Amino acid sequence: MGKTVWQSMQEKGYSRRQFLQFCGVAATTIGLQKSGVAQVVSAFEKKEKPAIIWLHFQECTGCSESFLRASHPIVADALLDVINLNYQETLMAPSGFQAEKSLTDTMRDQKGKYILLVEGAVPTKDKGVYCMIRGKTAESILQEVAADAAAVVAWGACASFGGVQAAKPNPTGAHAISKLISKPVINVPGCPPIPDVMMAVVSHLLVLGQIPELDSLGRPKEFYGRRVHDTCYRRPNYDAGLFVESFDDENARKGYCLYKMGCRGPVTYNACSVTKWNEGVSYPIQSGHPCIGCSEPGFWDNGPFYQHLASFPGFGIESTADTIGTAVGLTTIAGVAAHAVVTNIRKHKVIAEVHAEEQKES
Repeated sequence: MGKTVWQSMQEKGYSRRQFLQFCGVAATTIGLQKSGVAQVVSAFEKKEKPAIIWLHFQECTGCSESFLRASHPIVADALLDVINLNYQETLMAPSGFQAEKSLTDTMRDQKGKYILLVEGAVPTKDKGVYCMIRGKTAESILQEVAADAAAVVAWGACASFGGVQAAKPNPTGAHAISKLISKPVINVPGCPPIPDVMMAVVSHLLVLGQIPELDSLGRPKEFYGRRVHDTCYRRPNYDAGLFVESFDDENARKGYCLYKMGCRGPVTYNACSVTKWNEGVSYPIQSGHPCIGCSEPGFWDNGPFYQHLASFPGFGIESTADTIGTAVGLTTIAGVAAHAVVTNIRKHKVIAEVHAEEQKES
């Protein structure tokens, strides 16, 4: 019988109070209320730390680098106390034959219990010769390791949807993990994914012993259930028709909406604007760069990053930033639409006045 999280923390000198605080952080990470802390405590006291196998295929290791920057809990606590990371080519100490022994031993001793995490797409063209490890193709390794895994998680855009490797013309025949195995796959897309989201998915599997609720693309709804656009702090500027026209203009300095600069926030589902990065410090839009839609399928092929969408599903002002109000009177719901336009014109004036006052004060 392996160690539990609580046993591992006890050996390191953690007090019961520190353990309970740690459980509280874990509960928050996976979206449980205060009442759910007891569930986390029970899991960490009684359940054996899960064995983890983390495979690398066609990728840049960005997902691993992102995971290392998790803060809830920090990656050191996760690796030493919460999970048994038995195989991960970037982080593991063994190499060569010793590394392969770690992999085969885990598959044998933890059959049906280990969690498989996969980073990168898998090439299938020309018998998979474009990504091979110890003489085996990536696809054959994936099939072998996934067969007895308790759960499979695809990290990042590449493993979830093919990523840049599968972008046209896709010379290696790269595919997403879910296209190559028959069991359910939890897709955690992004280029790379948000580290705290990655940690939350692992914590969910450990505490609740089941995969989280997924959307139609296999993504956890808790983190991919809303558009970046819906929770963006620049959304009021969008609604008021206040847009950045070039990266160095006055509107950019005022923090106006980046839609015309190619922002894909209106069609991208992710937790960037809520969870953020680097312990909640910022995210791309807050740093002045438009969302590139990296958590959506085929984002590399969805046109130039800095060319804005001509339109996207919506109503009134959301139909297109270029033609605000010009076609509203042509619809059968002209009265309602006109009211929406008038409201947004008022918003435009109010926000513009506020920005003008701030400019005078500065």
